Amino acid sequence: MKILLMEDDPVLGDIITDYLQEFYETDRAFDSKEAQEFIDEGGYDLFIFDINVPGRSGVELIEELRSFNDTTPAIIITAYEDTNHMKSSFDAGAHDYIKKPFDLEELKLRIEKSKLLFHIEQDKPEKLSDDVIYYPSRRIVKNDGMEYTLKPKEVEILEYFLAHPHRLVSQEELVQNIWEFDAMPSDATLRSYIRKLRELIGADKISTQRGAGYRYE
Repeated sequence: MKILLMEDDPVLGDIITDYLQEFYETDRAFDSKEAQEFIDEGGYDLFIFDINVPGRSGVELIEELRSFNDTTPAIIITAYEDTNHMKSSFDAGAHDYIKKPFDLEELKLRIEKSKLLFHIEQDKPEKLSDDVIYYPSRRIVKNDGMEYTLKPKEVEILEYFLAHPHRLVSQEELVQNIWEFDAMPSDATLRSYIRKLRELIGADKISTQRGAGYRYE
């Protein structure tokens, strides 16, 4: 499980980071600009954001990420006591909220609850290129920060290619291993699926060898 913590308090941030790194892969950002730089690299399973940090607040950052279809689960941590900040956090797209001071064990329990709620442990991301990450159990491709949910056949085609990299896969082989005999697709339908996958993961990832088939690189 990979976590991004955004906390500008140097002491508290170090304490939380040291604790989390005993159990999870954890990166720590001091402000929203640094957090965005980490996010642009992709592949986080959970965000833990403080509200009051330099630049955009944790709530504003979550709201912006949601506007770009980033559905990564997010926990807000804050010293604010009022319910207005709690409401704004949930409205922005956070799924949990913890008031400071809190026990580190409580934070871990909430993280573990998030893992169950969002099936995070079952969804080990696969990096397809520098900008593209595939999340198998959620059927999601994240490309340059944008997320797309694959259709069932798109998932099957992509996973067949991933299981047979750098090998020429004929159209007949692809169809026979993915479709039932009585539901064979037309050539145009198969080409449509391949075209969509190229749009999502990069045109250079799936090459066509005319009259022979496809090759995933």
